[in-house]
Amino acid sequence: ADGWILWNGSSTSITTFVSPQPVEATDNAFWDQFWADTATSVQDVFALVPAAEIRAVREESPSNLATLCYKAVEKLVQGAESGCHTEKERQIVLNCCRLLTRILPYIFEDPDWRGFFWSTVPGAGRGGGDEDDENARPLAESLLLAVTDLLFCPDFTVQSHRRSTVDTAEDIHSIDSCEYIWEAGVGFAHSPQPNYIHDLNRTELLKLLLTCFSEAMYLPPSSDSSNTNPWVQFFCSTENRHALPLFTSLLNVVCAYDPVGYGIPYNHLLFSDYREPLVEEAAQVLIVTLDYDSSTSSSPTVDGTTTGTAMDDVDPPGPDNLFVNYLSRIHREEDFQFILKGIARLLSNPLVQTYLPNSAKKIQFHQELLVLFWKLCDFNKKFLFFVLKSSDVLDILVPILYFLNDARADQSRVGLMHIGVFILLLLSGERNFGVRLNKPYSVRVPMDIPVFTGTHADLLIIVFHKIITSGHQRLQPLFDCLLTIVVNVSPYLKSLSMVAANKLLHLLEAFSTTWFLFSAVQNHHLVFFLLEVFNNIIQYQFDGNSNLVYAVIRKRNVFHQLANLPTDSQSIQKGLQRKKKTPEAISRTNSQDGVSMEGSRPAAPAEPGTLKTSLVATPGIDKLTEKSQVSEDGTMRSLEPEASQLSPEGNPPAALSDGELWSGEASQSQRDRRRLSSASSSGQWTPTPDWVMSWKSKLPLQTIMRLLQVLVPQVEKICIDKGLTDESEILKFLQHGTLVGLLPVPHPILIRKYQANSGTAMWFRTYMWGVIYLRNVDPPIWYDTDVKLFEIQRV
Repeated sequence: ADGWILWNGSSTSITTFVSPQPVEATDNAFWDQFWADTATSVQDVFALVPAAEIRAVREESPSNLATLCYKAVEKLVQGAESGCHTEKERQIVLNCCRLLTRILPYIFEDPDWRGFFWSTVPGAGRGGGDEDDENARPLAESLLLAVTDLLFCPDFTVQSHRRSTVDTAEDIHSIDSCEYIWEAGVGFAHSPQPNYIHDLNRTELLKLLLTCFSEAMYLPPSSDSSNTNPWVQFFCSTENRHALPLFTSLLNVVCAYDPVGYGIPYNHLLFSDYREPLVEEAAQVLIVTLDYDSSTSSSPTVDGTTTGTAMDDVDPPGPDNLFVNYLSRIHREEDFQFILKGIARLLSNPLVQTYLPNSAKKIQFHQELLVLFWKLCDFNKKFLFFVLKSSDVLDILVPILYFLNDARADQSRVGLMHIGVFILLLLSGERNFGVRLNKPYSVRVPMDIPVFTGTHADLLIIVFHKIITSGHQRLQPLFDCLLTIVVNVSPYLKSLSMVAANKLLHLLEAFSTTWFLFSAVQNHHLVFFLLEVFNNIIQYQFDGNSNLVYAVIRKRNVFHQLANLPTDSQSIQKGLQRKKKTPEAISRTNSQDGVSMEGSRPAAPAEPGTLKTSLVATPGIDKLTEKSQVSEDGTMRSLEPEASQLSPEGNPPAALSDGELWSGEASQSQRDRRRLSSASSSGQWTPTPDWVMSWKSKLPLQTIMRLLQVLVPQVEKICIDKGLTDESEILKFLQHGTLVGLLPVPHPILIRKYQANSGTAMWFRTYMWGVIYLRNVDPPIWYDTDVKLFEIQRV
């Protein structure tokens, strides 16, 4: 038990602590040595109190461990009561805080101990005093309330408002904590003087909060995502009198943070930044408090009230979780501007690094920021509309595309790929997103993609092409999502560059080879998505898209081959044989990649041995989205599921794909069913002529065939007449051509909008806690404890 000896310098008391003989809770001299004497740091506590010893005490002297926890909480409660006016009291509070942060994970990992903090302690009444034990507070509640009080404790975690030292100290129970919000921003105009001691103290208390909330890590993922975390539930309830100022403090501290160092490049090299650890901790606490399944609850509508009849007025509007409630009710334009600018500034930080290396401090918490941005858009529709109202949304889009492109070869960053794609899927359900993409792309962030001149839409298509053709195998389940995003924005794209047009046709070419179409039950969906993209652009944006029309004409054989796809058994077998000759998932030949942008580095795979956490499966695209039809006036109307039972992709309802999950970490059986795996080897499914016919007959080729029928003879005639081999003349002809009256009647635009569901809620929970687990290495709060929510794996 050496660790504990160093801790308090007395070996006899340690032997007493670890021995099965209980020590009385009233023996203050014994217990005080755990927190009174030495000034330690949280790192010391982790070094001095080894895991094996905590487990030994838990098994062999449970009553002593229970008393230690109880006494440590009691000290925090006393500190909160007194207001921590002396240095000694502050030291005791911080030591108890560190000790609890160290011990809690070992309480959570043992199912028999998990209820311990929710049991009542004699004499700790809800109203103080010695009432009946009926009224006693569970230890967890006392702990959470003490920590929230301490987070607004003058001269400890916030600036005191006293005029002079002569004034009496502020009574912690009478102060209005809304006057002590940590940073200007939403709902608070005053920016307090930075105080690094206060920042350090807040960070330690928030670390303890996060550790309290981490009980979620020790429960296996369940399909029922509504089982709420009791710690978060209590913390975000009306019992917490500081809920509003704390929510605002966390949000403002994150969104106001500027890692560049007050706008002066290289400034961060001159002084150390006490704010960053606080900002990281605040971002993590914030996203955990917002872990809420909006699909099972009454979700706040755009005006902040809940959807329901007048009879529902008995309930307060919005969810019981006050943090979710406050987030959904932010509505002032200047608040939205502050939040969006802050998140965009922080997400762009790694990009600034690339063209002015080391000019700014590089932040590492972009995944937490993406989760926060997702929650904002998901819970607050007014915020979503604000984001899409101006081209500011592009300041979020470009960093996300940068992360997606950068992480595509790295297996340890599958989760980052998913959240980036989820956010773009959510945004793409709104017409304004497609419209914004037409803005020219001039920012030259060095990215490992071909050089092009064009719009943000071109950038999006080129990055998606890169992910599909040169990402790792684990990303295949995302292909549906990537193409759905392109379909959603396609009716609004005014003019694609030649580079992007060629990329789209290259994807069609790759996905329409016979071996690919016949080797898995849902592969043909990708072809349907791409044809839908071409149809939308030809029908709704023909005028500016001569590059795409030209690319379609050049690759017309791909469309003819699709129209004449063989459906007899012999040809199907022959098509499947071809796969064995070309094992490469998707041929990268003739994708005309050209030179990558200057200054870019190729996307690198994970270093061997990198730790990653597993993710649960996410729902298939049909569960993830619901179809909406765009009317003449631009409004959307949701399509009834029955009507779209046979979806345009033409998969009969019984097809495997409907219930099939795609996932970042699939089980072996799912991996066998993977899109690019040869179906025959898994023995689950073989393509039949009837099956091929069932979807081939629905391929939406009419518009493209008509276009080819009209334009190909004209283009050939120009070439013969003028002896042309020059593209520019043909493009000029196509630019001035028109197909008015020659094409079939335009089809209605179909948008697949993201819809909240418990499957994605569970995915977010595992992803978020996985990120928090891996990012907390100093000290390693959860390392080597028996976590159940995910597996820790090495690449």
